Amino acid sequence: MIVALDGTVLLMAQPSLQRSLGASGAQIQWTSTGYLVAVAALLVVAGRLGDRYGHLRLLRIGLLGFGVASAGIALAPSAGWVIGLRVAQGVFGALLQPATLAVLRLAYPEKELRRAVAVRTAAIAVAAGSGPVLGGLLVAHFGWRSVFWINLPIVLAVVALAAAVRLPAPDRATAQRLDLAGAVLLAGSLAVLVHALAELPGRGWAAPATLAELGLVAGLVALLVVSERRSAHPIVPTAVARSVPVTAAMALLLVATAGLFGSLFTATFLLQGTLRLDPLATGLRVLPLTVLMVLGSPLAGGALGRWGPRPTALAGTLLVALGIAGLAEVAFSGAAGLTGVAFALIGAGFAAVMVTATGTVVGDAPPAHAGTVGGLKQTATNIGPTLGIALATSTHGAAAAGSTLLLLAGVTAAGLIPALLLPGVRGVEAVGAGAGR
Repeated sequence: MIVALDGTVLLMAQPSLQRSLGASGAQIQWTSTGYLVAVAALLVVAGRLGDRYGHLRLLRIGLLGFGVASAGIALAPSAGWVIGLRVAQGVFGALLQPATLAVLRLAYPEKELRRAVAVRTAAIAVAAGSGPVLGGLLVAHFGWRSVFWINLPIVLAVVALAAAVRLPAPDRATAQRLDLAGAVLLAGSLAVLVHALAELPGRGWAAPATLAELGLVAGLVALLVVSERRSAHPIVPTAVARSVPVTAAMALLLVATAGLFGSLFTATFLLQGTLRLDPLATGLRVLPLTVLMVLGSPLAGGALGRWGPRPTALAGTLLVALGIAGLAEVAFSGAAGLTGVAFALIGAGFAAVMVTATGTVVGDAPPAHAGTVGGLKQTATNIGPTLGIALATSTHGAAAAGSTLLLLAGVTAAGLIPALLLPGVRGVEAVGAGAGR
């Protein structure tokens, strides 16, 4: 919730921050890009560190660092300080995010894990949905620095709660040392990829800098594959890399988050720019998405327990794709009244996808690798939105918006393929059924 809230309230603070510090447009963009690059690059490495040294330790370090960096931003005298501290915040955010999933995996038995994952998904939806409102109120009444101060008391409260949690100590006998070469190659390839995608709105797909960075990513990935095959302790353990449920769930999360955030980006400009709705009316049109995500998460947990991951994920993916296609119809016809129904479908479907894919990733992981799969899951959900917005940047006018939304619906529908690879087991066995694969 802290991470989701921080990302959304920042959007409301950036215009005031720019005026207050005299920052350039490029500097303001880097307050977001710097964080994204740091967090995406280090999530898997942080998960491996948690597997080796203890997830609660990583969680507490990540929380405290995130809070201190947030307070530092609130005191920052210049835009350069804000950017540097946002990068630091991304580093500590990378430490705490995989740890949250690993703690759930270790703290809850399989029968209760899906409920814990559903609560987590609903909490994230509440935080992300309330962020713009809370951020707007804080900036309007207390200035942009206030949105960073609010993290500190929340962080301290969570650290105090985490101190009361008791988990099994990591088994040092089975813990593998970190493959430094693999860690550097993985972090480098992810950092360059996220930077390339984040810069696409300004550069375009055919820009020399974009092509150069994507080529560099391909080269780093090739080196990573060679390094992983030769390493005695690969950065992604063999048991995880060969798990079909884990790989399929991450692919599903990647395309689903790309479709969701790309369609939100496109729909916002469509509703305000083409259909001339004011920001409040636009926010009300999007509200069903948040409401259905919150209400749909526990229902998705129940469906996961009754029917298993495969049917639940297929239904959720189909709902998201249909909802985005409904937004495309709004773009073509101008019938703004359809947006509420479209966003409701997206919210309900995305709740099912998140609960199912997250539960499968976490439940399928051997306990010794819970942090690694948590980092992989968070990596997919960090790269997906950046990819979706990159796909959406070609939107110009209603007709182009409709075509872009249809493209995003197709990208989301591609998630039906990995959804078919998820376990089809009914009942509580659905979560964790593939642990030995």
